[in-house]
Amino acid sequence: MEIKRLDHTRILMYSHDTFGLGHLRRCRTIAHSIVEQFKGVSILIISGSQIAGAFDFKARVDFVKIPSVIKLYNGEYDSIGEYIDIEEILEMRKLIIQRTAEAFNPNIFIVDKEPMGLKGELEPTLAMFKETKTHTVIGLRDVMDSPELLKEEWAKQNMLKKINNYYDAAWIYGPEHFWNPLEGLEVQESLTKKLTYVGFLDRESQSHPSTEGHSLPDKYILVTAGGGGDGIAIMEQVLSAREHDPQIDFPTVMILGPFMKSDSRERLRLRASSLANVTVIDFESRMEVLMQNAVALVGMCGYNTFCEVLSFDKKALFVPRTKPRQEQYIRAKRASEIGLSSMLTPEEAAIPSVMAEALRNLPNLELPSKKVAKGDLAGLDNICVEVQKISEGQKSISAEVEKILEPQRA
Repeated sequence: MEIKRLDHTRILMYSHDTFGLGHLRRCRTIAHSIVEQFKGVSILIISGSQIAGAFDFKARVDFVKIPSVIKLYNGEYDSIGEYIDIEEILEMRKLIIQRTAEAFNPNIFIVDKEPMGLKGELEPTLAMFKETKTHTVIGLRDVMDSPELLKEEWAKQNMLKKINNYYDAAWIYGPEHFWNPLEGLEVQESLTKKLTYVGFLDRESQSHPSTEGHSLPDKYILVTAGGGGDGIAIMEQVLSAREHDPQIDFPTVMILGPFMKSDSRERLRLRASSLANVTVIDFESRMEVLMQNAVALVGMCGYNTFCEVLSFDKKALFVPRTKPRQEQYIRAKRASEIGLSSMLTPEEAAIPSVMAEALRNLPNLELPSKKVAKGDLAGLDNICVEVQKISEGQKSISAEVEKILEPQRA
């Protein structure tokens, strides 16, 4: 791969990260791809993730940690610290974001999924960037939510109008034929012109030793639930299927995730200890390593997991969550319809015999590569093309301005 130069280009990224790992992992993947392709680019990620420091970052990629909040099951937010009010936390986050943006003075600002940030915390920063040369980009998942729920949520915030007002571009992290994340919404033509379907964000193989402290089998089924905050059900469903049918004894590696509750961990470990060929790991920051060594996967169909399944060409069974968002269900259903993976609803997976049959059928699935269209996994390359266009366009404009100003200075 030819490495190009984009000297003195600064990119600021925002990842609100209130639940799980998806937003930070997506931002980190994009950032690493950009610095791998371009010299002279510096990237700073603003993250609310509690465990941002657990991940490795490449040279010229760094992060600023803003105070974390937790998302409750009713959709509201609360502070992690018992003695700090949530309103105080939100005000602190807003101020840190704005001061960081002022000091870093980026050429490009890329926001992940939440156009106005958590509780609107980005709006002052976006308003500030309207008065500068900073190019603002909202990055949207292939699937945001069901059209009905997204329309209701965004209507309350006048979100489409705000996106059109504050953002120069909108990148959709999926191919156009897979899904339209703005389906059912009344999108202005001026905003439609800003949309670019870049494709899924592909992942690359990595050469690392096995997970520290664990001797893993050469071949195994990987069971993962992302951050694990709501992953107890799928883990128990796999164990119940194994208990129901002891003949399903293919080596299985279960990644619980950093946000799974301690009592749930203990319960899973106890059940797994009575079964043959089941390895339980609390957390692994290099999921790509475990993914590329697996023969198949059982997961919930979060965005990053889905991209890894496609990138590493793994047979997969998805059991998507359906609350509070329909995102995983829509993605898993669409993927099943076009033959990229198989799917069970949470209700189906809760029946041990049904889950056992699905596990037995995993080896019979077609590889996703048989159905993936050309360009579907070109997301990172296409983002780099967009970054280069923006950077070179800014320099071209600056050069033209200098030509205009030069005679006046003389």
